[in-house]
Amino acid sequence: MKKLKLEEEEKEILDSFERDEWEPVPDLEKEVKKHQIYARNTLKKDKRINIRISSKDLEELRLVATEDGIPYQTLISSILHRFLSGRLVEKPRQYNRINQSQSQ
Repeated sequence: MKKLKLEEEEKEILDSFERDEWEPVPDLEKEVKKHQIYARNTLKKDKRINIRISSKDLEELRLVATEDGIPYQTLISSILHRFLSGRLVEKPRQYNRINQSQSQ
């Protein structure tokens, strides 16, 4: 059997599970329904906005979205959501994708 390579966080979760630190959720069905409602409300897109950004930034967004196989508007919405929920992690970039794609 092929051994999976786990990331550090995944290893911690597996170790915790193997130490029997997990407890069943009382009334699982109710919890699942509650979180389905949370997800539905989080993902519901019921407002439209217009913004002005530089053509360079828009081109970068389109390239990233294409690489991820999603529409660029979805990518922008996702970035905004992750920023507002505190889950957007900034990573340093050596150079931008436009310059990278032009040099190839």
